[in-house]
Amino acid sequence: MNRRFSWFNATSLTIGFAFLYLPIVILIVYSFNASRLVTVWGGFSLEWYRSIWSNEQLLGALRTSLGVALVSAAIATVLGTLAALALVRYGRFVGRTLFTGMVYAPLVMPEVITGLSLLLLFVSLGVDRGFWTVALSHTTFTLCFVAVVVQARLVGFDRSLEEAAMDLGATPMKTFFAVTLPLITPSILAGFLLAFTLSLDDVVIASFVTGPGTATLPIEIFGRARRGVSPEINALCTILVGLVTVVVILASLVTKRSAMARAT
Repeated sequence: MNRRFSWFNATSLTIGFAFLYLPIVILIVYSFNASRLVTVWGGFSLEWYRSIWSNEQLLGALRTSLGVALVSAAIATVLGTLAALALVRYGRFVGRTLFTGMVYAPLVMPEVITGLSLLLLFVSLGVDRGFWTVALSHTTFTLCFVAVVVQARLVGFDRSLEEAAMDLGATPMKTFFAVTLPLITPSILAGFLLAFTLSLDDVVIASFVTGPGTATLPIEIFGRARRGVSPEINALCTILVGLVTVVVILASLVTKRSAMARAT
């Protein structure tokens, strides 16, 4: 089928990309604004990028967010992978319907309800809110996304590879670590990155379960934005956009090289 150039298609793509990326471009441009007034251009300046490194409050929030994201994503990846294996490999078992509902409930549950219920849980248990309450809450929230990604890979998995390994004398445990795990590793890494991103981006749940001195970066940015967006926040967001862009490019290159290696 020949695809001809159409002004309608070009206009639709332009409007779509502008809607998605124009706000980010504006944010990046105004992060170099010399004026403290965000909407008034005062010339090019790197002042706000330099001031970030002397702002201990922002740096502390960034360290907290990265730590919470790494811990919660790691735990969610392990538990989500095990949940996906249970749902795909073990067929019918007692309580499967309840287990499935509990795994996927955070996908459809409003974050406000999730955050409030976790807050009530920690208060009833007498747990002091802080780093670990946020990490455990994000684990609960992101586990389902890992399970969905890994389960999609397991559904299309070629079981004959495992059967061939066991026919050659490999135990089920050795078959899993030598055959199954390497083949589903890309989906596990994808689930980890998705969980990490969701944790790093969360505001609603973290605002319920965080404690004094453990504010995450999104909460810090949201609090400052309510008092008025500053070029310093624009600069910090620009750095985050740059880091995400680099990670996505590197992940794409690694995936492409792995696909080419498997093809050869």
